[in-house]
Amino acid sequence: MYSLLVILTLWIVSSFFDPFLPFNLPPFSWSDQGLDAAALVISTGVLVRQTRQENFAEQRAQLMLQLNLLSEQKIAKMIALLEELRTDMPNVMDRHDPEAEVMQEAADPLAVLEALQENLSQELSFTEENNRR
Repeated sequence: MYSLLVILTLWIVSSFFDPFLPFNLPPFSWSDQGLDAAALVISTGVLVRQTRQENFAEQRAQLMLQLNLLSEQKIAKMIALLEELRTDMPNVMDRHDPEAEVMQEAADPLAVLEALQENLSQELSFTEENNRR
């Protein structure tokens, strides 16, 4: 964006000093190229903004995934501690709870990553198949 603005500025300024320059540039005419230059600057600005928003959205999604994995690990630890406390308390009847046993296991981040990559590849192949039709 900045390089585009610099080039346009140099072109506009050079049209004022055209007789003094050792090379010839096409003259910048506000009536002919003004709207074209404005459209070029606006469209470039929109594309830059969209790219930034996509990058922020991707970073936000990665952060949310990391926070969810961390929360899940903390919850699994809390369930494990509660189950341990339940077995240690003499007033509480000790019983086997398969659901709590499963919930004590924290999610493996590598398994989550593999599942996400597999889902993404399936969605991409599905999208490609639909685009071919």
